[in-house]
Amino acid sequence: MTRRTDVALTALAPATWGTTYLVTAELLPADRPLWAGAVRALPAGLLLLAVTRRRPHGIWWGRAALLGTLNIGAFFPLLFVAAYRLPGGTAAVLGAAQPLLVAALTVALLRDRPGRPALLAAVAAPAGVALVVLRPGAGLDPLGVAAGLAGTAAMAAGLVLTRRWGRPPGVGTLAATSWQLVAGGLLIVPVAAAVEGAPPAPDGPALLGYAWLGLVGTALAYVLWFRGAARLPVSRVSMLGALSPLTAAALGWLVLGQTLGPVQLAGFAVAVAAMVLGQLPGRTATGNQHDRPATGPEPDAPARTALGARTARSDQAEVDARPAGAKVGASPAQPARSRRHSSGRASSATASTTGSGSAPGGSSAAAAIGSANRCAAAGPASWERSSSQHTSSAVQPRPDRAAISRTSRTPTRVSSS
Repeated sequence: MTRRTDVALTALAPATWGTTYLVTAELLPADRPLWAGAVRALPAGLLLLAVTRRRPHGIWWGRAALLGTLNIGAFFPLLFVAAYRLPGGTAAVLGAAQPLLVAALTVALLRDRPGRPALLAAVAAPAGVALVVLRPGAGLDPLGVAAGLAGTAAMAAGLVLTRRWGRPPGVGTLAATSWQLVAGGLLIVPVAAAVEGAPPAPDGPALLGYAWLGLVGTALAYVLWFRGAARLPVSRVSMLGALSPLTAAALGWLVLGQTLGPVQLAGFAVAVAAMVLGQLPGRTATGNQHDRPATGPEPDAPARTALGARTARSDQAEVDARPAGAKVGASPAQPARSRRHSSGRASSATASTTGSGSAPGGSSAAAAIGSANRCAAAGPASWERSSSQHTSSAVQPRPDRAAISRTSRTPTRVSSS
């Protein structure tokens, strides 16, 4: 799939979460937010677990419990506490600040600093949401603000850790999502029982609301959300979270008859522009530079000489590893006089190459390879000069021996002196 498809599918998750405000207000029992969170998470997780039939193993028991706590078990109760103690607009603005927290956690945990477009979008998105949902005289309860920020930080940490840990080999998104939903739902149930008492008996509208929130708003939405977290940069995924309060405001205008003035429409434009800006490919600063090999000026001649020497030593090790008696350029069936003649020419070539600055010692093949590497790095002109030097030193006779006849197939006897 293309990146645009991944972004579109991931954006469906916060857009679906934006329907939670309308469904909760119109269909669910009042004053039961914790039970609403438990019924929303646990049945959806158990359903996905039954479909996938995959359980965590080893270290993933602890990781699934931690991710389930951050994304579900802690986030849902803190979100409802903020919603009950703060005006809806204030709680939505606190939730829209998630990209800023994700940017900070990305630097700390992933060693990857987002680029300027992502940081600008992370600041502009909460500002746009604030213009949409805030109303004059909105109160700021300290406990509600703390709960809202804590819930936003929990989900931001869960998103970054989900990207850092990924999934176990062979485990799909459905199975990994089921682990988190079950872990988070099991954490909420005892808290809901202690705070709100026994769960309320649902009626027809409540069953419809729970079914929507559990199957669509939780199971499907979190599968798409975690899928996007595995495929897209976390900074881009977190920017899409602004769709949740924007969807809630749009549904309030369409279904409940709430008004949207010029300020709210301007906030919509700012938030949408920030989300689009956040999806643009930007250059990350710190993390990717560490992953890329360092670049610098072209190596000078001594560096190329050292490279050739290392290559020559490597090839010399291969030559030394050959069986005893096997020599370069001579087969076992070669006559003794021919072998002596070939050895003399190889020694001449080796001496010439060593004198020109190649790797000391070793066979003629190793020295020639080192010289070839240096010539290739220095350019075609150096290759031609080196080739002429090797040719002249290998063909010309040594001063202490007679010349080889150009017309005779049989080499002349080499003087022992």
